[in-house]
Amino acid sequence: MSPRQIALKVLHKVAVSGASLSDALPPLLAGLPDRDRAFVQALCFTTLRWHHQLEALSRTLLSKPLRAKDRDVGLLLEMGLCELLHLRTPDYAAVRETAGLARASGKPWVVGLINAVLRRVQREGPALLETVNRDPAARLSLPGWLLEALQSAWPQEWEALGEALNRQAPMTLRVNGSRTDRDTYAAQLQAAGLAARAHPAVASALELDTPVDVAQLPGFGEGLVSVQDAAAQLAAPLLECRAGMRVLDACAAPGGKTLHLLESTEGRLDLTAVDADTARLERVRENLARGGYGARLVAGDASHPEQWHSGPLYDRILLDAPCSATGVIRRHPDIKVLRRETDITALAQRQAQLLNALWPLLAPGGMLLYATCSLLPQENAEQIRAFLHTHPDAAESPICGGWGRPGPPGRQILAGEQDMDGFYYARLTKS
Repeated sequence: MSPRQIALKVLHKVAVSGASLSDALPPLLAGLPDRDRAFVQALCFTTLRWHHQLEALSRTLLSKPLRAKDRDVGLLLEMGLCELLHLRTPDYAAVRETAGLARASGKPWVVGLINAVLRRVQREGPALLETVNRDPAARLSLPGWLLEALQSAWPQEWEALGEALNRQAPMTLRVNGSRTDRDTYAAQLQAAGLAARAHPAVASALELDTPVDVAQLPGFGEGLVSVQDAAAQLAAPLLECRAGMRVLDACAAPGGKTLHLLESTEGRLDLTAVDADTARLERVRENLARGGYGARLVAGDASHPEQWHSGPLYDRILLDAPCSATGVIRRHPDIKVLRRETDITALAQRQAQLLNALWPLLAPGGMLLYATCSLLPQENAEQIRAFLHTHPDAAESPICGGWGRPGPPGRQILAGEQDMDGFYYARLTKS
């Protein structure tokens, strides 16, 4: 398949079959030359990032809506529009190559439609886009329900937040502070020809000027450094673990925070990592092995600890709760396409179930850190406020820092603030 055929197949898997981009893309990139791999990735990510805008533009240019069975035609049209409006593909190449894919579709009528629409956009693109962008949902390329949720939650910040979600996130590294320090590792990067800058709010974080394959990172295979957004790097220090503590990492996969917890105490924790997905739990194992650390890995449902827990209580619990992931859309633009408004209530119920199930496992005087990568109060401050109301033995341990904003309770980072993903943290102590 050509790179564009591969991209169309990936987009179909995501938009029609409901697969995540992280599952659909890698198998189809295998064996491609570097240049083709980079192009397919850029085309898939950018088309999904601007899907709602491109879909709105398509509707204005078509004389009648496409039938449900022609969803592939809609995606092909969006790819062509993406190349014309958001990528640096020369106009003639974008039109020619998209029309070529239309010829191979087995639907002869598609060629004329694609040619007519793309050539009109080639002539009138800025004016057409200006008209479509009068609707903020199209301008920010957000599903209507999510735009309304952000406007309600963040009435002063929603527009800047929507714009931030459409920017490409940096490649951020977490330096293993038990083996080196950030300045020393930055010098190693510089010696390897890789420019990086220290993150202003997170002591372990370095941002690369240009993303690279992890194989190019000095000491990556030996656990000297990991790839992790700066906001996610806040979890381990917030939990304030000390050597010898019993620690539970619930919903642990893929293991970035698990590894960071062990790095913070040079591996001297009695740590149990639980995840219901056995395949993702293997990722935790791989992460720990790369760092040379060990932990007790348990395949189980964190909301039913009676199935896997029978030992002493824990001094620390990290609950990295399943959530809408609205705070990491800039890294995972498929969330805009896959997430539904009805998911939020179900996720909030799941989060409450996990909190209620894990709280009895925390020893008196212990601390639970609740974390999500969501921007929505229903999953964050409202969730913790309700928990505190029903658990008199729980108290908030306020979080202070040069990042985010107070909930209250907890502390919220909006996507793009200090170039971080959107995260929420709340610390709870047990009397």
